[in-house]
Amino acid sequence: MSGLNLDEFATLIERPDPDTRREAEERRERLAPRPGAFGRLDELGEWLAAAQGGVPVKPVERPKAILFAGDHGVASLGVSAGPAEGAYALVRATLDGESAPAVLARGSGVELRIVDMALDCDPELLPADVTRHRVRRGSGRIDIEDALTAEEAERAFRAGMAIADEEADSGTDLVVLGDLSVGGTTAAGALIGALCGTDASVVTGRGGAGIDDLAWMRKCAAIRDALRRARPVLGDQLQLLATTGGADLTAITGFLLQSAVRRTPVILDGVVSAACALVAQRVAFRAPDWWLAGQSSGDPAQAKALDRIALNPLLDHGVTLGEGTGALLALPLVRAAASLAAELPVRS
Repeated sequence: MSGLNLDEFATLIERPDPDTRREAEERRERLAPRPGAFGRLDELGEWLAAAQGGVPVKPVERPKAILFAGDHGVASLGVSAGPAEGAYALVRATLDGESAPAVLARGSGVELRIVDMALDCDPELLPADVTRHRVRRGSGRIDIEDALTAEEAERAFRAGMAIADEEADSGTDLVVLGDLSVGGTTAAGALIGALCGTDASVVTGRGGAGIDDLAWMRKCAAIRDALRRARPVLGDQLQLLATTGGADLTAITGFLLQSAVRRTPVILDGVVSAACALVAQRVAFRAPDWWLAGQSSGDPAQAKALDRIALNPLLDHGVTLGEGTGALLALPLVRAAASLAAELPVRS
């Protein structure tokens, strides 16, 4: 389908260093609080040490929140409760510091980056650094047509890889991943349903903003039709993303895989990042070792994807918004785990 050879990721991606993890576990046993006293924070500290390749673990000092943005043609069916202006309204509010992810990032002292992959708006309405990776204006309506052409899918995937390299090269030591999309959860449900072999009703959630029963039925029908189109291309992950994903989801998948190549840990947010993670796992089975699931969003498709990837969410507070909020809420927990593992004295 393209010049990309996704099989190379399976060779390039290595697991976080197991010897370092064992060393971190041994060090934890010598800390003053008894082993197990911090529950899952011990596991997080050991995971971070292995990802960093050293003991004791270093504090998370340069995290970055990255939100991939895009509109999806399937939203025209009334499957989303997103703003009428499309994802542009979500991006504008975030750039203006007036959205939930902007507030949480600001409160945590985390730099926030927005990447426009397929917003349905005039690019001149947004800063050039936001729009420079845009592939197209809105992704196709996946129930009746491909989301992307083959060329667009490759461009989006390579854009995600390039962004992962930019962040690794700039010193980002942990990525908080999210999306700003309208219709994205429908595409995510179709991807997860196809890869898990389930019916549409099993993977149809109510979205971050919540939809009523009629909209849920429309969304279920759209996913059903998208699944019919997805199943014949399950053997080609890039073609699957082109058929039933979209530019933002394709870029996120490329980003996740290249971040694993570059040994950059990532906190996943909701169902969109979970869907991309599931696709990426099919490409390289070791890649999920570099990811954490920030929170349970209550979306059935997210739960099914995370179960397949064997990731257990850090938080479950009933937060359904998406937009990176769940991953941002989990960040202080990860930072606390790193601080405890790094700073508590070892018993003599």
